[in-house]
Amino acid sequence: MDRRARLHAARLYLVTPAIAPARLAAALDGGVDLVQLRIKDAVDDAALLREAAVVREACARTGALFVLNDRPDLAVAAGADGVHVGQDDVAVAEARALVGPDHLVGLSTHTPQQVHDAHRAAGRVDYIGVGPVHATPTKPGRPAAGLELVTHAATAAALPFFAIGGVDLLTLAAVREAGATRIAVVRAIADAEDPAAAARALREALTQEARVGIA
Repeated sequence: MDRRARLHAARLYLVTPAIAPARLAAALDGGVDLVQLRIKDAVDDAALLREAAVVREACARTGALFVLNDRPDLAVAAGADGVHVGQDDVAVAEARALVGPDHLVGLSTHTPQQVHDAHRAAGRVDYIGVGPVHATPTKPGRPAAGLELVTHAATAAALPFFAIGGVDLLTLAAVREAGATRIAVVRAIADAEDPAAAARALREALTQEARVGIA
């Protein structure tokens, strides 16, 4: 499948900083469909590309997608399938110009207006992150958008969307009930003692919901 077909089939998205190859491989074996490498600490481009190579090779083994956070200027050089940008990062049009038409561009959204604007963004967005559903230490200072934003996206978004922010096995049922069929997680897998088991459990919960008729 091409990148966009794989994106539409994706359900479980892992956002991670630099990660041990064995733990990443376990998460992918557990059912992660898409990995976003997000390194917020200052590193030089060469170091970032080295970390990206680890993620790219692991994703290639299972057919998972790989996107780089914030750096459309390095995404193609990193061998990524695309780039994910935030509201305060490079504009979508610039990101698209840098990665080209065949790569994915994802965008974080935090309000109904941003969900709406993502569909009209010059340069085309391929998918959106919606949240944070709950306050999370991975986004300090950003207030929770709540389940209401998930419900809005479920009714208003034509793009694939991933609910993100404090989503784990304890909160997943409410996120599903709000209308999400795709989730992005950080700690629920990255901090798990057994990343494969954690990913498998999340994947199974999403699959069970899909069986009862949510597309």
